[in-house]
Amino acid sequence: MPSIESDVAATAARSVQPDPSVMISFRGVTKSWGSNHVLRSLDFDVQAGEKVCIIGPSGSGKTTILRILMTLETPNEGAVIVGGSRLWDVKPGDKPKLTRESRDARRSVGMVFQSFNLFPHMTALENVMEAPVRVLGLAKPEARERAEGLLAQVGLAQHLQHRPAQLSGGQQQRVAIARAMAMRPKVMLFDEPTSALDPELIGEVLGVIREMATSADMTMLMVTHEMRFAEEISDRVVMFDKGVVVESGPPQQIFHEPGHERTRKFLGAVLGH
Repeated sequence: MPSIESDVAATAARSVQPDPSVMISFRGVTKSWGSNHVLRSLDFDVQAGEKVCIIGPSGSGKTTILRILMTLETPNEGAVIVGGSRLWDVKPGDKPKLTRESRDARRSVGMVFQSFNLFPHMTALENVMEAPVRVLGLAKPEARERAEGLLAQVGLAQHLQHRPAQLSGGQQQRVAIARAMAMRPKVMLFDEPTSALDPELIGEVLGVIREMATSADMTMLMVTHEMRFAEEISDRVVMFDKGVVVESGPPQQIFHEPGHERTRKFLGAVLGH
């Protein structure tokens, strides 16, 4: 028999109505593996064009939010809406499944992972061209023009014909950013995009993301441990722990006047004060 919590989540999922000002909406989203509850009836919105950074301890469920948006994980219950289309709508006892509407919503989302995941046998140019040709059906000349422009935008105009093994980690991650941008997503997700980089390479990748945040008209959701960077580029910072939002607010408030003891303790540990 479904629990009271399940009934509440299901009711929330059914009641979600698309709001044109909201690009991402989680309603009553639950995710668990056995007894490990990763997301607990999560309600969470991101406005269209908003730049949001999610912070919190490892294992708190931050990356799971991104993976559900990428359809790499399925929720146990709840609704997820992207750009007015239902990505997930899972009732208690349902088996999660992707619909045509889900696939359309998924095309609105791009992601930059911790690891670069580039095709090792392809050049930087070919890596960026691949998805627009195969998924969007772009003609190769148009895809090439788009890829060349994006690689120039991330500072790699001189590396079009280099394969991943010929590039530094920072350069590979910039190719990965260009690859995600090539699909022209409405939403860009970043999962610890600098965590796999040597310290001296972090700045070049953060510089590209900073430029995107200030110039690109897209919604951005980033999981990061780069607190100073999060404070600089965010419209809003969300503190996440044990599958729930602990607090949310403008960067100045979260980093300098946090209202929750858990946030203060986390930032004290991370920032050393």
